[in-house]
Amino acid sequence: MERKTKIRAEENCQELIITREFDLPVELLFKAYEDPEIVAQWMGTKVIQLENRKHGSWRFETSHNGQVMFSANGVILDFVPEQKITRTFEMENSPFPVQLEFLEFEKLTADTSKLTMQIIFKSVAFRNQLLQMPFANGLNMAHDRLQAILSGLQ
Repeated sequence: MERKTKIRAEENCQELIITREFDLPVELLFKAYEDPEIVAQWMGTKVIQLENRKHGSWRFETSHNGQVMFSANGVILDFVPEQKITRTFEMENSPFPVQLEFLEFEKLTADTSKLTMQIIFKSVAFRNQLLQMPFANGLNMAHDRLQAILSGLQ
């Protein structure tokens, strides 16, 4: 099956460019990143905090059998509804330093949209370490869930 979420990693570069086109209006795609209940569904995580505003903060936790397996948090640096979110991302209790994420939401047609994410890492080594993990498959599966859940809301 084709992976619809594309990840571009240029050699010796500290960034990833991630793109995905969705069969969703841009308003609905943006809502998937803005609405805590929808975020929890497609990401399969608990949304502890999500302050959708400039200088707001966010925190997510994923648990298994009552034990927290993954926690992440950050600060929302810029928030323009249906256009862009700029935020930091920090995996708690991991060797990865904070990364910077630029999410841009683009209307393609009345019923389709595109998400472009630029993620900047502290070093090429940290970026490459993340790429050795099942990051690409996990992100593609999450985006597939996002598409399925939001298609049901249309």
